[in-house]
Amino acid sequence: MSTFPQFNIPPELLQELSKYATPTGLADYAALAVLGGVGATYLSRGLLWDKPDPYHHLWFERPQLKNGGQLRSANKETRNIAQKLEEAGKNVVVFWGSQSGTAEGFAHRLAREISIRWGQDAMTADLSDYDPVTISEIPNAKLAIFVVSTYGEGDPSDNTAEFWSWISKATDVSLSNLRYAAFGLGNTNYKFYNRVVDVVVEGLDKFGAQALMPVGKANDAEGATEEDFMSWKEDLFKIFKDKLGFEEAEAKYIPSLKVEEDESLEPIDLHHGEPNSRIEAPKAAAQSSAVRTLSISESRELFTASDRHCLHMDIDLSSQPELGYKTGDHLAIWPGNPDIEVERLLDVLGISSRRDIPLGIKALDAAEKITIPTPTSSIALFRYYLEICAPVNRDNVRDLAQFAPTPEAKAYLLNLGQDKETYASFINRTHINLGRLLQLACPNKPWSNLPLSYLVETIPHIKPRFYSISSSSVVSPRKPSITAIVSTSPLPDNPNELIHGVTSNYLLAISQQARSQPHPGGITYHLNGPGDALEGGKVFAHIRRSKFKLPLTGKTPLVMVAAGTGLAPFRAFLSERCQVLKIGKEVGPMILFFGCRNPNEDYIYREELEEMQQALGERLQIVTAFSRLEGSPRQYVQDRVAEFGEDVVKLLDEGGNFYVCGRAGMAREVEKAVGLTMKDVKGWNDDEVNNWSKAIKKKNKWQEDVWG
Repeated sequence: MSTFPQFNIPPELLQELSKYATPTGLADYAALAVLGGVGATYLSRGLLWDKPDPYHHLWFERPQLKNGGQLRSANKETRNIAQKLEEAGKNVVVFWGSQSGTAEGFAHRLAREISIRWGQDAMTADLSDYDPVTISEIPNAKLAIFVVSTYGEGDPSDNTAEFWSWISKATDVSLSNLRYAAFGLGNTNYKFYNRVVDVVVEGLDKFGAQALMPVGKANDAEGATEEDFMSWKEDLFKIFKDKLGFEEAEAKYIPSLKVEEDESLEPIDLHHGEPNSRIEAPKAAAQSSAVRTLSISESRELFTASDRHCLHMDIDLSSQPELGYKTGDHLAIWPGNPDIEVERLLDVLGISSRRDIPLGIKALDAAEKITIPTPTSSIALFRYYLEICAPVNRDNVRDLAQFAPTPEAKAYLLNLGQDKETYASFINRTHINLGRLLQLACPNKPWSNLPLSYLVETIPHIKPRFYSISSSSVVSPRKPSITAIVSTSPLPDNPNELIHGVTSNYLLAISQQARSQPHPGGITYHLNGPGDALEGGKVFAHIRRSKFKLPLTGKTPLVMVAAGTGLAPFRAFLSERCQVLKIGKEVGPMILFFGCRNPNEDYIYREELEEMQQALGERLQIVTAFSRLEGSPRQYVQDRVAEFGEDVVKLLDEGGNFYVCGRAGMAREVEKAVGLTMKDVKGWNDDEVNNWSKAIKKKNKWQEDVWG
């Protein structure tokens, strides 16, 4: 039965209305056609047009769930840090905010040493795992320590975002019960050196928190981060002893993890090296895709010098329809460790013959988070999950002495680890990793007393390396490309021995394999990957969203400054601008500043740039700087920016965007050069330049993609 209301309309009225409802001319029919089209278009939305991306949810997917993992929220763990401390029976919490993993590593080291050396039960806490306001509930009897990094233009790490927002904006908060210490990681090559820890401490103090000691700061500009941390840590421990009355005990390893063999498991049950791509912060989850197996469709050498290498690689997304990228995004590569270092560590530990035996990893401490997929094996640990090529920090050198197979090896490590100057001299000469150190300290006996749990707890875990995508998503939507310089540097005291960057040399080995040639340095890798998943020239990779973007309109002027492989995103920008011009749209004026050593050796993409310049005509000006051109004085991009300063200012005054990509030190010098030009051209003072700089960055008209 119909549920619509019934109306009794007189026949005479219907007849009269029909006169007006009947089309009488061409205009009426046209109007009806338009209205009908609009209606049909609206009704077909989501069916024929504006269809939702069926894979959109995968950008927000936490990949670890695919392998039977569980999110912390799925375990219904509390987000109240005070409650967590009480439940776990902890007296100290070390909060960490980390982008690259260094601050996270420091936090774990510190918590472990506080527990072992000072008898205070300590735990680490990812800042994104707890509601910031619950910090106010931590009682005065407990301690909070913050270890946070700064990157980019004074930005917090992804997992610090929620806490950063709260500490910056909260009102009516009391932290009068909170006793804390703080340590920041930064780099003076960046303009806003250690801004994040400064803001955190300012907020804590504003709300009445009690600082145990002055804030500590690490400066990575000269590689001093490790020693800066250790120096601050010793000052903290003096506070523990002198002010808090903690009693120091002999430092002896107490495992928080259990790593044991379990031969009942089958190979199919194991994680053989697939990346652990857990993304903990919501902000990070929104910025990164899931890790996928992607093919390298093409690879070519960009340098002409035989002793240096720079790779251009095209990555094929066709097998993964849910993946996509936008111009300016980053592509992350998950590397494997070289065979020689994997075999060295297996041999020195005396477990080479048991490399494939299944290993189970279990937490002995309720507050400990297992971040390596389990069950696994020793070969997978050393090949794919642990950074075994990294130099051994001084804390670990000293701690390793307790596991030494001989008194001589123990004395050697204690001498090396207890003296700052001795260690610094040694590490600068050798850049020694764990396997080499153990081999050197005791060459004739295996380190059978060194438990795998110690290595899993103390060696940094492998993280992906990010590369700026050097292709345009408009021109090449299914084949993003990356540009990777292969890192190989000689030891200061032994030029014949080289330090090989892990990921770039891994990529070089893949490139050489495609040509049926060995790696130039003789390094080999297990390129087929776990379970032969990477056979045929594939990599584990994912895409990360970036804010380093072209303006919405092609008419906006651009100033682009790059050195070396910093040219990568600008190749993409110019390629897109050429395409915009090709389809008949207007393109604004552009200047590209590019610096390298020598035009005959490392001027990457030179022919392509010349072709794009020809296509764009007067719209593009390319200005080069060569630092090692024989017979000519050294020039750097900042010098050329100053030389063409008036042209730069003109484009900025016309609403142009300014981009810098390369090393942080270069970016800082470029900003100085632009500031000096502003003073000369506009007659500004320092305050006016600073105010202009803040304003243009706030509007995203000045963007940087920098490192180191």
